[in-house]
Amino acid sequence: MRYKLKDYEQFAGKGFTEKIHELAKPLEHKHIAHLNSTYYGGGVAEILNSLVMLLNDVGIITGWRLIKGDKDFFDVTKQIHNALQGEHEHFSNSEKSIYINTNHANSVFTHLDRHELVFVHDPQPLPMIHFYKKKCPWIWRCHIDISNPTHGIWSYLKKFVVKYDAAVFSVEKFKQKLPLPQHIIPPAIDPLSSKNVDMKESAINKQLKKFDIPTDKPIIAQISRFDRWKDPWGVIDAYHLIKKKFDCRLVLLGAVASDDPEGDKIYEGIIEKAASNDNIHVISFQSDMLVNALQRASSLIIQNSIREGFGLTVAEALWKGTPVLTRRVGGIPLQVKNGYNGYFATDLHDFSNKAVKLLKNKKLAKKMGANGREHVRKNFLITRLLEDHLKLYKNVLKL
Repeated sequence: MRYKLKDYEQFAGKGFTEKIHELAKPLEHKHIAHLNSTYYGGGVAEILNSLVMLLNDVGIITGWRLIKGDKDFFDVTKQIHNALQGEHEHFSNSEKSIYINTNHANSVFTHLDRHELVFVHDPQPLPMIHFYKKKCPWIWRCHIDISNPTHGIWSYLKKFVVKYDAAVFSVEKFKQKLPLPQHIIPPAIDPLSSKNVDMKESAINKQLKKFDIPTDKPIIAQISRFDRWKDPWGVIDAYHLIKKKFDCRLVLLGAVASDDPEGDKIYEGIIEKAASNDNIHVISFQSDMLVNALQRASSLIIQNSIREGFGLTVAEALWKGTPVLTRRVGGIPLQVKNGYNGYFATDLHDFSNKAVKLLKNKKLAKKMGANGREHVRKNFLITRLLEDHLKLYKNVLKL
């Protein structure tokens, strides 16, 4: 279902529609293009699914393009992703050629020179700007935690970044030394999407039954892409400690994004590690309704990320009134306030102790969940993100 701006007033308050239309007035009939690498399986795609619709609803002619590449290209861009998050990666000349040549080929058929603003997401299409005679401002939006990037690869990418008119990051500490304006805009969730819209108890139970998730014991879950940076193996280790103190089930729900070549291998490793325990359920399936149901049915959500640009699954869980147990990394501390709507943990035993505390104290968990929903309502809904984008566009276009 396509929602209109007015449908979001229930979350943003009376007068929101008029405020946004007034803000967007100088941008009406402008042509804007967003460019990223996948239409499903990650936070960027989820954001664009909602944001592009709302931008068009306020009169801005906004398109969404995808960079197309083969397995070799996405192998290379996954290396880049890992290197930007601090892992040592060697970037050979042949890999650079794959990266550049794919962007060059895409530049021929994306026709990004026919817009008044181009918005490029993440490293995959970053070099695209190199193959155009710039006729309008270009913005690079990095959704990754680049607080400690591998120097060599960042130096190489920086040659393209400096061609942009502005850069956008999720967290202040991700900023780099760049000769261009840098803006901080945290991501957000859409409260009316199928992943976040309210669900009846019967609908929740139907989803759990469909995927063979028993409800005879409390559920704890991690919901995220099957990615080494989410450390699903550590979640299993923590669960074994939790289970000794409190009888519960663990669900690891994820999917493999189309732009992540490592995902299948990670998934196979998780299956192998969890195989001996009937109380651990590993599900690889792309279903927003299942995510919604599981986040509501769980007693707590774990997000065990080692690096995290933002972690939209945290905001999603908090929006459903479920407390989150996580690490203090990336953009997660913007969302989780320790002891208020969840906890930060430092090691496996800390995870175990805090999880058991929440599992045993339902009153505390409920209070934290309510705090979490309100924190997300005030800070991390698509309504705020839309407003931030409009202000950014006007700033860059000098309107």
